[in-house]
Amino acid sequence: MCEPTRANARKVLDRFEKAYPDARIYLDFSSPIELLVATILSAQCTDDKVNQVAPRLWEAFPTPEAIACAEAAKLEEILRPTGFFRQKARSVQAVCRAVVEDYGGRVPDSLEELTKLPGVGRKTANVVLAHAMGQQAIAVDTHVSRVSQRIGLARSQQPDKIEQELCAIIPATRWTRATELIGTHGRRSCHARKPECPVCVVRSLCDRYAELRSM
Repeated sequence: MCEPTRANARKVLDRFEKAYPDARIYLDFSSPIELLVATILSAQCTDDKVNQVAPRLWEAFPTPEAIACAEAAKLEEILRPTGFFRQKARSVQAVCRAVVEDYGGRVPDSLEELTKLPGVGRKTANVVLAHAMGQQAIAVDTHVSRVSQRIGLARSQQPDKIEQELCAIIPATRWTRATELIGTHGRRSCHARKPECPVCVVRSLCDRYAELRSM
C-alpha cells in the first residue's frame, strides 16, 4: 500500500467525475434547517426513506419553533418509519429548540457553532455547511468512509481522522464535490457487501482491488 497522495486523490476524483457527472447530495431540502433535520434523520436510515418522511414532518410542523413545541408522541409517530424514532424525535426537537433559543431560529453557519447544537457532530455539520451554506467541506458518512479506506485515500477507521486525511490530499476547492463523488461511488458501485470491483472505474488505483488480485 502506498501512502495517500494529492496525485492519487486527483486521479480518483477525475475518474469519478467522468463516471458520475450527476453526483449530488441525496437528501431533499429547501433550507438549512430542513437539511439539518434530514441529516439527523438519515442516521441508520436510507436517504429515500428520509425524503418520504421529512415532508410529512414539515407539513405538520412548518417551522423549527413548531417542532420545538410539538408533542413528543406526535413527532415520534411521524418519524417512526426512519427507525430509532424516539431518539430521533428527541434529537430533532432538541436541535430545533437550540436553533430557536440560541440563534433566533437561524441555523448557524460555522462548524464551531453547528457542533455546539445538541447531537450535531462534524459529519452533520459539514453536510449543512457544504450543501446549505455553500462552503467547502468533507462530510464523512458510511459511504465516504468505506470507499476512502478501500481505495487507500485514508488509513484511519475513525470518521474525524478520515476527514482530516482527505482534507490533506484533496484541494479545498474540491472538498464538497469530493464528498458527492465518493459517496455516489459507494452507493452505485463500491457496496458494503458486494462491491463491483471487476467493473470499478478506479480499480487500477484501488488498494483493495490490488490485494484481491495478489491472492
